[in-house]
Amino acid sequence: MRTKFAVVLAGCLLPFGAWAASAPIDVIPQPRHVEAGTGAFVLHSRERIAAPDDARAQEIAGFLRDAMHRQTGGEWIVGKADAGQARIALRIDPSIAGEEAYRLSVTPAQVEVSASSDRGLFWGVQTLRQLPVRGHGGRWQIPALRIEDAPAYAWRGAMLDVARHFFPVDYVERQIDAMAYYKLDVLHWHLTDDQGWRIRIDKYPKLTEVGAWRTEADGSRSGGFYTQAQIREVVEYARRRNIMVVPEIEMPGHTSAAIAAYPELSCGGKPIDVPATWGVFRNVDCVGKDATFAFLQDVLDEVIALFPSPYVHIGGDEVPEGVWNDCRACAQLAAANGFKADEQGLHGYFVGRIQKYLASKGKTLVGWDEILEGGVSPQAIAEIWHLPSGAYGGSDAILKQAFANGNRVIIAGPFYFDTPIDDMTLQDIYRTDAFAGPVYAAHRAQVLGAEAPLWAEHVTPLNGEAMLYPRLMAFAERLWNPDARDYADFDRRVQAQYPWLAAQGIAYGPEDRDIVDYRFDFNPMYLRWRVRADRGFDDLQMHYTTDGSEPTARSPWFSDVLDLYAPTAIRVAPFRDGVQRHASAQFVITPSLALGKPVTFATPPSAKYSGALNDGILGSDDFDDRAWAGWQDADMDAVIDLQQPTTLHGIDLRFLQVPDAWILLPREASVAVSDDGKRWKTLQALTLDPDPDGAGASIHDAKFRLPAPVTTRYVRVVATRYGKPVAGDQTWLFCDEITVR
Repeated sequence: MRTKFAVVLAGCLLPFGAWAASAPIDVIPQPRHVEAGTGAFVLHSRERIAAPDDARAQEIAGFLRDAMHRQTGGEWIVGKADAGQARIALRIDPSIAGEEAYRLSVTPAQVEVSASSDRGLFWGVQTLRQLPVRGHGGRWQIPALRIEDAPAYAWRGAMLDVARHFFPVDYVERQIDAMAYYKLDVLHWHLTDDQGWRIRIDKYPKLTEVGAWRTEADGSRSGGFYTQAQIREVVEYARRRNIMVVPEIEMPGHTSAAIAAYPELSCGGKPIDVPATWGVFRNVDCVGKDATFAFLQDVLDEVIALFPSPYVHIGGDEVPEGVWNDCRACAQLAAANGFKADEQGLHGYFVGRIQKYLASKGKTLVGWDEILEGGVSPQAIAEIWHLPSGAYGGSDAILKQAFANGNRVIIAGPFYFDTPIDDMTLQDIYRTDAFAGPVYAAHRAQVLGAEAPLWAEHVTPLNGEAMLYPRLMAFAERLWNPDARDYADFDRRVQAQYPWLAAQGIAYGPEDRDIVDYRFDFNPMYLRWRVRADRGFDDLQMHYTTDGSEPTARSPWFSDVLDLYAPTAIRVAPFRDGVQRHASAQFVITPSLALGKPVTFATPPSAKYSGALNDGILGSDDFDDRAWAGWQDADMDAVIDLQQPTTLHGIDLRFLQVPDAWILLPREASVAVSDDGKRWKTLQALTLDPDPDGAGASIHDAKFRLPAPVTTRYVRVVATRYGKPVAGDQTWLFCDEITVR
């Protein structure tokens, strides 16, 4: 049960901001109780730190010594608890209630950090690090005060997805430093997924030799993995900073990278490539093969040896419907064990078997909330990613199921930090109470805390820190001190944190806008294309190239607008202080005889997806990028008036397929021409191959090459939709350009 603290000044109860206004302290997360003193502790150029003589306390004292040296330049010395005239002391005090609680007392004569455990002692040191300010004459001083502090929730986590894009060790360790500074204590390391396997497993070397690498759409290779020595380094680095690292090894779904390395893990055993697109794939572990479990147990044995955490996360989410339907061994398994051979029955068996194996090794299984669907053990921990009621139409049903089953939970759904910043601002997170409502109130003991996942489909080391900071500070404060409510004061404290973040080399982002949003427009009157950049920082520079190379800080740049007057391919990347802050974006303008010509439709495209088909602008694999035109209730039937007889050599169409979003290729596309717009002659028809069971986003070209040039005025393009519902939803047809050559 958390204890409410107030802030005390001169014997009166005041909000934190009242104390801060007279002698501001800029600590994040806001301490639960602060009592102002008189005067300040002035730091000498040499200070001695007294600490208990056990190894961890001495280690914490050494951590404080090194951190304060970097901050103040002073030479600090660590001694034992009875060390001479030490003015700074770390003490173990069993009377302080709570493993992570601490007391920090600052007077003009002494600084004392006390806690009942090493964990609380470390958090007190982290608060102390945020207190020093420069006083008169450039001397460092700490305002006199007394802080009594403790977190509301034990699990204060951030999840880093390194499977979709690889993040090097130094990047991960930099995040651990910042997490510790803001008193977050769990790093959930998402090490495997469809697009990459990132942890070396000695018994199965192909997991990283094959599964850690993929071929991108442009033919380049990307990937990477951590050696076991690097894993140990990161885990130890985190331990010294009070952070537990919880590994996630995805199973039975999101396993395409493992199956690419060892195809026999799937039911069909067919070779596949490591996917280079996003989505939910139908390549999953075969529950009907004992060899699958032998493999996974071998993998888990090596993972367990590397991670002392009592928890292992297995994912357990997003197994597509029907993936085991054609597996005879799976059906035999279900019959032998008396459950249905469906996703719930087979999935429940799978999770239960892995849970028992982990328990035999002294580990607790953690999984995304789908693990509840098959009747998971009460000992498992459910990470709730489906949003609760009151949030975007969410439901409390999953949460109620977890509580009724006796599971402890971690809340993640409201804090997906891959969400664009303008859709989830710093203030939005600060005002989010993830534990509101009667469902939580009745089951407080089962709520461990919360986690902020950073999924990396569209996040790389270039923009990852901008997605995390400063938003992670708001998350940290909500988990440590939910009673904090003064956003204006919080924002003041955030501003004071930016110099520290910059000093750590952390490329933090804006508070309420994306780093950059682009808009690409075409003006047919002037045949002008305009790239607009809505910048998250006023000093952001947009560097660009037109030769296909990656922009650098030496490339030409613009601020808000760049005009182009001829078809080209332009690559743009934002830079701040000479450092790239986001992956580059490419905009391609293709030449066409139809540029700016009138287009009419038998049925106009959807108002939501109404990109022009004759502006030369080619869309990306993001169906929401404004370049695509979409039809859901009608076929595409478009007529382009070239306005005069024109000789044609070919016509290109581009279609998008994203089965997860119910966007499929057309069944057929045809091209016809006319001299008067009334009588039509069909030139060619092509049959395409829509795949409702596919995964990820892909762009398909339909190229019509004429055996002989044709002179005409009107061009008609018809594309026939897939036309059947998928998972109960009517499918879409998306086209982004009709290129007339």
